[in-house]
Amino acid sequence: MSAPFRPKYDPSDVPTPTSRPLNPSATTVRRAKTLTRPERSVAPVPLITPHAAPLPGKPQAPESEDIPLDAWRIFSRVVSFWAPDFLLESLGGLKDKQKRQAWREKIALCFIIIILCGIIGFLTVGFQKVLCPDTTVKLVSRFSSKGTVQGVLGVQGWQMNITKYPDLPGRNFVDLLKDPGQDITTLFQRDNSLYPACNGLSFRAATEAPCANATSCPLPTLNAATMQSLGFINTTLIVGYDWDQVAALQNYFVLDGAVLNLNSYMSLHPNAIPSDTVDAAIRTILQTMPGDSGRDGTRLFFYRSDLRQAVPCLVQRYYAGNIDKVTPGCVISQLVLYAGLIVVMSLVLVRFFMACIFNWFMSSRLAGPPDKHTLNRSAISPAVMPEGANISIDNLHGTAPWAGPGGSKKLAKGGKGGRSLASSNSTLVNADSNGVAPVVSLAQIGAELFAICLVTCYSEGEESLRTTLDSISTTSYKDSRKLLFIVADGMITGAGEKRSTPDICVSLLEADPRFGNPVPMSYGAVGSGAKAENRAMVYAGHYTVAGRRTPTVIIVKCGTEHEAATEKKPGNRGKRDSQLILMNFFSRVTYNDRMTPLDFDLFRKIHILMGVTPDFFEVCLMVDADTKVFPDSLRYLVNCMHHDQMIMGCCGETRIANKRQSWVTAIQVFEYFISHHNAKAFESVFGGVSCLPGCFSMFRLKARKQSGDDWVPLIIKPEIVKEYSQCVVTTLHEKNLLLLGEDRFLTTILLRTFPNRKMMFLPQAKCRTVVPDTFQVLLSQRRRWINSTIHNLMELVLVRNLCGTFCFSMQFVVFMDLIGTVVLPIAISLTYMLIIGMALSPPHNFEEAIPLILLVAVLGLPAVLILITTRKVVYIFWMLIYLAALPIWNLVLPVYAFWHFDDFSWGETRKVEGEAKGEAHGDGPAALGANNVPMRRWEDWERSRLRKIRREERRRRDFERTHGAYIGSNGELTTTRSEVYSQYDGSDTISVASSDDDHWGEQIGGYNENSTQYPPPPIGLNAQALESAETVAASDLEAMLDAGFDDRPTHGRVQLSDGPKYTPLSRATGGRGTALSPTTPMGPETGAVSSAVADEWKTHAKKRSGGRSGKHEYGPLGPLDPGSRF
Repeated sequence: MSAPFRPKYDPSDVPTPTSRPLNPSATTVRRAKTLTRPERSVAPVPLITPHAAPLPGKPQAPESEDIPLDAWRIFSRVVSFWAPDFLLESLGGLKDKQKRQAWREKIALCFIIIILCGIIGFLTVGFQKVLCPDTTVKLVSRFSSKGTVQGVLGVQGWQMNITKYPDLPGRNFVDLLKDPGQDITTLFQRDNSLYPACNGLSFRAATEAPCANATSCPLPTLNAATMQSLGFINTTLIVGYDWDQVAALQNYFVLDGAVLNLNSYMSLHPNAIPSDTVDAAIRTILQTMPGDSGRDGTRLFFYRSDLRQAVPCLVQRYYAGNIDKVTPGCVISQLVLYAGLIVVMSLVLVRFFMACIFNWFMSSRLAGPPDKHTLNRSAISPAVMPEGANISIDNLHGTAPWAGPGGSKKLAKGGKGGRSLASSNSTLVNADSNGVAPVVSLAQIGAELFAICLVTCYSEGEESLRTTLDSISTTSYKDSRKLLFIVADGMITGAGEKRSTPDICVSLLEADPRFGNPVPMSYGAVGSGAKAENRAMVYAGHYTVAGRRTPTVIIVKCGTEHEAATEKKPGNRGKRDSQLILMNFFSRVTYNDRMTPLDFDLFRKIHILMGVTPDFFEVCLMVDADTKVFPDSLRYLVNCMHHDQMIMGCCGETRIANKRQSWVTAIQVFEYFISHHNAKAFESVFGGVSCLPGCFSMFRLKARKQSGDDWVPLIIKPEIVKEYSQCVVTTLHEKNLLLLGEDRFLTTILLRTFPNRKMMFLPQAKCRTVVPDTFQVLLSQRRRWINSTIHNLMELVLVRNLCGTFCFSMQFVVFMDLIGTVVLPIAISLTYMLIIGMALSPPHNFEEAIPLILLVAVLGLPAVLILITTRKVVYIFWMLIYLAALPIWNLVLPVYAFWHFDDFSWGETRKVEGEAKGEAHGDGPAALGANNVPMRRWEDWERSRLRKIRREERRRRDFERTHGAYIGSNGELTTTRSEVYSQYDGSDTISVASSDDDHWGEQIGGYNENSTQYPPPPIGLNAQALESAETVAASDLEAMLDAGFDDRPTHGRVQLSDGPKYTPLSRATGGRGTALSPTTPMGPETGAVSSAVADEWKTHAKKRSGGRSGKHEYGPLGPLDPGSRF
């Protein structure tokens, strides 16, 4: 081929054909649908602008106090122009610039709320008054259409009932009554004194006498006596004309709705009157203007000032009735009224019926146990890290380093289906040569997922803590599948308590002696300046009650040494920091990211307590320390997670434990009920519950993709953890998001990040909590809740990918909730105005009764919902108490909250000994301090741990040569024989450049969880896969003991070879050849795990596996040989 025709590309760029078949379970990509999968959606812009982290070795420059001006700040300054800075400093005491700006933003928000309340009030009351005034309404109601009533005639516009027939020459009243309602005013004698509005006017229609002679006016003078003598009875109704009738009558026209009869004037002046503008206008209307649809002279007469002056006189002299058609304003008003009735009633009824449907049908299905088909399928193993995790080059299958190289079992080569599982009973199955990720049979995990129960404590007493822990421990969920994760937020002593909260927590724990006394471990906390670093101690053991023994870890935040010596509340960083300890830990475990010393300490202790590594945990139950969980609630919530992998969070029903303690608790009973069974049940139909309460909610740590071949981290997604952990916030909006309502903000960022996933409410899962019993505490709590709700809804309303479309979307529901929250004060005011108005003036027609119908529907349907969902009539009594307290809920609390938009403290909700008022977590210097917390990968921490053990072993040998055996740091008699290998088989624990220098000894902990005097940890997974496992016969065991055991071979250095993997330059082939499961708590490298020594791990593993004798080696999860099958 000649040079000009050579292809201008590298042949290696051409895709290599593959025979790998398509995965039939995977969804195909359609046009315009490439980004609709929730795990592939574009990450939204963070709500809180993250601040740049300081560079290593360089101190962070202090942040400038000058806040850049934007449209919102300019608007806040314009609205609060009447309060200059010097007045706020001198009179208001706002010395800080950010506090003054927060106050101005509060004024701006209150101004907007007042405007919205005014708009709602105008649309409710003023809109109808403007378009259809009361005078018009009353006037229309007084009309009687011409020709509809027999035996009546019109006199000066009034409808007269004719009881007698006067005998008039040339006038037959019988003939007149054939056209009922016609005007006979021109038959009466009249003079100018009857028309005072015409005084001072010079035109002929105002100055001349109405009756030229007696012949033209045969009836007596027009007055009340004449009417009575003639037998004319006034019906007090005005004769009403329509436009067609005006067009059909001669010399009739309309001025501003009034029908004028100009027959008498035209008979007196058949010809035009020179220089009389009024006469010219009258003749223009009657003779020139087409009268097919009536003649309206309003525009002509009101256009000129001289003609406008004549209008009252003309109406008074020639008035014959009025146009009885409803005015356009009244028509529009009625349309708006009916449209509002339809929209509001539709929303109320749809909300009611959807809540009923969810309670009747959907919730029971979600709470039911998973079916066998779900449990028998195979999916990605928990030991496999998600896409984007830190994975070594030679790790083809993405397994965690503590799980060994590639896991423990090999996937048998597939047949026609492309992917073939070795066995439905296998726990971990590795990939074949094509590199398919390891999969796990969900039957081994079972219906009960590994759940971590987070309990955050601050100032609660022993009784409250014990009640919460007892309720979780005694749930129907197995102890082997739940872990109590208790976080004590600082060295705090609650008001009225004799012991601190950490002392109370630790006293409730049955500590595991293998961990010894914990030492403070450092971690990065939520705080600014010096508080960006914190320390915590991890107590591990079991919580025992009523025969239950639940694995428990207690994290006590104790603060730095300087903080412990100077601060009143050392270690206290807030509830959000307590949640982030858990979220950061599992995020780093999931992605194999750099860990803090606290994270590594937690990893070791959780693994020993549970028998599985922390990456096996999939769900997290968050409970407050004053909440009592019902026995089956945890199981119901986990079942809900089983039924739909798209559910990322779920909450249960929170009931009140102290409902009869005071009037304050009594008014909250129905409010809690209706917020769950009406609001949250309705939102669950869309899968978009806007707030999962922090006192009782379950979040999914990570979810399997729909195809089952990878993990999607949810609450532990690094972007979410980073946004949730922001500590430097400047604007009022950011502070209301982060500092007042952690639970709602966490729900908000989850919905923003995963708009296509679901947040659910499950009424079958129940708990009881203690609510504020004094009005001052209730006021403080609702201030935080209302302000947090408003600011979070302001963010959620901007999320466009939520379920539904237009008015039938979750976005519209969020918008209505936002508007409904900010207009609560005007709503309750209008409600009481309506009630008082209806009591004083009952409605006479359907239109007047429409507001009353809406009120009855809004207040009455919840009573029906009570009978449907709970079937407890007593809740109607609580509803009546709630209705009596509506002014508090809708007026007092919102107005107080709005005016305290710039108050970011927790107030009176949680009091500690000697504290006047809860400070805001965001108080303090804004400058970022140097971060001295060491961050290292798990492999590095594990290396340091092994080196520390080797150093202690070397010192022990040196000491023993001189003094014999000695008592170790953990109190056990240390012998000359001890293995120093990692229990995590195949992990990267052999350093390329080994060093025995003790750099990290203090950050690892002075305990050995693998001490030989303690039993090995429990087996974490179900034993279904062990039915065919092998045991060691007595003869084999005897032969092994006679033969003895060789020392473990050492590993050689590892370098990158020419092949696709890392291979050892010199690695002994004897001893062992396979890796254990990540859940296996012992192995050939962990002689210190059990009483077995050297290669006795083989025998010990077989004993635990419960198998039979044979040539194959078996661990607790199956055969150790990757090529073997069950």
